[in-house]
Amino acid sequence: MSTPIDRPTVSVIICCYTMARWEILLDVIESVRNQTMLPLEVIVVVDHNEDLYERLLAVVDDVTIVESTGPRGLSGARNVGVELADSDIVAFLDDDAQAAHDWLERLVVFYDDPDVLAVGGRVEPVWESGRPAYFGEELDWIVGCSHRGMPKVASEVRNVIGANMSFRLEVLRRVGGFNIALGRQGTIPLGCEETEICIRSKMGSPGSRIVYEPAAVVRHHVPASRGTVRYMLARSWSEGLSKAQVSEIVGHKRALGPERRYVRSILPRAVASGIHDWSRDGNLGGLGRAGAIIAVLSFTAAGYLRGRRLSHISPHPVPAPVLPDTRWRDVQ
Repeated sequence: MSTPIDRPTVSVIICCYTMARWEILLDVIESVRNQTMLPLEVIVVVDHNEDLYERLLAVVDDVTIVESTGPRGLSGARNVGVELADSDIVAFLDDDAQAAHDWLERLVVFYDDPDVLAVGGRVEPVWESGRPAYFGEELDWIVGCSHRGMPKVASEVRNVIGANMSFRLEVLRRVGGFNIALGRQGTIPLGCEETEICIRSKMGSPGSRIVYEPAAVVRHHVPASRGTVRYMLARSWSEGLSKAQVSEIVGHKRALGPERRYVRSILPRAVASGIHDWSRDGNLGGLGRAGAIIAVLSFTAAGYLRGRRLSHISPHPVPAPVLPDTRWRDVQ
């Protein structure tokens, strides 16, 4: 008779920074309470917002609530949560991404394999005002969601998506946590911190794997402001800058492999499909999708080139991060 294998324990970390998402944040916390596999602990890290911190302490009484002692920004807040976590696995949710009831269970099953360092899941957009006609699913990465062209079954990938990801705690601590020079800072749409930490984690563990499980779903709220052309282009430019930073840290080949395949395969088909829809029945949405893809690609490439130039002016690579010293907990 075989001995049952104990499932690893999980800490869920939710980072937040703005009162504007209050109701959504409460829904996110509730979605964690309703998991088929309950976490050992839930840690909510408030990124330099005293009013939000005090309100959470007054209202939420069954999770750990802490103020970020790290630098302002998502990476700093995540590192505070990692330092406080006391589980085998650390899972991250955005403060506007509600988890499906079996989210944790579907992520954790892959950790039976000791070679698996991290597991992420599918992020589905929930559009506040409906998806704009020009915003093709190929561009959903702009709003932090899974995009067309990603695997439809569990697969090995380069990196997970920030709104729905998990890591072995020992891995995060071994590599020093998230790089505070990368990642979103308030409303500034930078990113790629999860890409960089996934690459860095694998560099130190030959033969290891990072897995994407599309059946582990979170639903990400997308406000109307993020569906505008202005936001699309700003986010694309920032993505290019961020990818240039990551390239300097981990090397261009590691940083850009999936992007090259995406540009060569997914985007040309999407442009052709949009033009076909327009030419067949005068569908202006199709023409808009094709035009948006070309504009996004152009702005991302321009941001990347700008980032490379800046790195040549200041050629010192961004240092690896160090986890903050957090020897306290505020528990309500």
